Amino acid sequence: MKVKVISRSADDYLREKKTDIHKVFRNYDPALHPFEAAREYTRALNAVKLEKVFAKPFLGNLDGHRDSVSCIAKHPKRLSTIVSGAFDGEVRVWDIPQRTCEREFVAHNGIVRGIVYTPKGEHFITVGDDKTIKTWKALTPQFGEDDAPINTVLSKSVITSISHHRKSPIFATTGEIVQLWEESRNEPLRTYQWGVDSLHDVAFNMVEQNVFGACASDRSIILYDMRDHGPLRKVVMKLRPNKLAWNPMEAFTFTVASEDYNLYTFDTRNLKKPVNIHMDHVEAVTFVDYSPTGKEFVSGSYDKTIRIFDGGHGHSREVYHTKRMQRLTCVNWTLDNKFIISGSDEMNIRIWKARASEKLGPLRPRERTALRYAEALKEKFASHPQIKRISRHRHVPRHIYNAQRELRTIKDKQKKKESNKRAHSKKGEVPYQPEREKHIIKEVH
Repeated sequence: MKVKVISRSADDYLREKKTDIHKVFRNYDPALHPFEAAREYTRALNAVKLEKVFAKPFLGNLDGHRDSVSCIAKHPKRLSTIVSGAFDGEVRVWDIPQRTCEREFVAHNGIVRGIVYTPKGEHFITVGDDKTIKTWKALTPQFGEDDAPINTVLSKSVITSISHHRKSPIFATTGEIVQLWEESRNEPLRTYQWGVDSLHDVAFNMVEQNVFGACASDRSIILYDMRDHGPLRKVVMKLRPNKLAWNPMEAFTFTVASEDYNLYTFDTRNLKKPVNIHMDHVEAVTFVDYSPTGKEFVSGSYDKTIRIFDGGHGHSREVYHTKRMQRLTCVNWTLDNKFIISGSDEMNIRIWKARASEKLGPLRPRERTALRYAEALKEKFASHPQIKRISRHRHVPRHIYNAQRELRTIKDKQKKKESNKRAHSKKGEVPYQPEREKHIIKEVH
């Protein structure tokens, strides 16, 4: 004989500790909760407002350089260490958590054009205006030891930038030509030249490690393969690209910072037009660097602002600025995906949060759950007018605001002029040109 009884486990309703909250039983039947959507909307509105309240991205600065910061390199194994170079030839090694300078020395006569760590982080290589490539120990010299380079190579031409292979002891430099070097040799392994008088930036692909790209003074982006004896392809733009950064997760995607205030994301399989154009800066963009996830990138500009872009969106999700910060020379995203490090003309290195309202330090489980719930709500109601307005709102300096308004007026006039030409011309005489095709002149194989 079966006897039906009501039974329940004590684990379902009893608290494990006195500090725990009482467990509440809920029936999720939508018929019993007619105002659920309204409640969630209010919570989403509060969450997006609180995000603005807690948005304090600036963490601190590293001061000590006596001239403008020209370049910054991240240590590949240690999150706490970076090395920076300045326009007076000085190099400094920094401890980020302590915000102290561990080591300083004059490396070059003139501007330090580039710094890069070796893959294991045991050495770093600097290049400067004095045509030298110097290799230094990453560890601070002991008492009595000289702070001298391990190896010095004299180049025949001026060197403007450097990039290291991800695994092999090989690095590339640019100047009048592109040169491929090995750490143990004083002569270049290979040189590449393709009808340009100078090149100013080079970057190795992080996934397809034999491929690297360079930006040239003739407004072109050139792709190379170190297994081949010549350049692969070239795309010529309307204005000069300043910096190239490869996506660390996708072998075929790279982004360039251009002189025409925009950034362009390209797919190497089709260079006839960019995959996306990222607009928001109001002056020349000088630097771009990807996050370790490959989903976002950060850019610095002569308009004295740092902007964070989502790879698939044309407008920035965040803009950072301070009253004292001048023109940006270099911006880097740290390898733990939490911080952004920027160097600028007024001799300071600044540390920012990658997500302005993120809480630093350990999170309790309930706190983490609440933040995850708030993010889900903001994503669910992102298209609602009030939430969209609050999440998009940013305070920018007056000169940025006025420049944006002026650029908007110029673009509107250009569009109106093109549409008038098309309307008063023969059919097909003035063809419509999409925005993504306007900035590319030609592709050369």
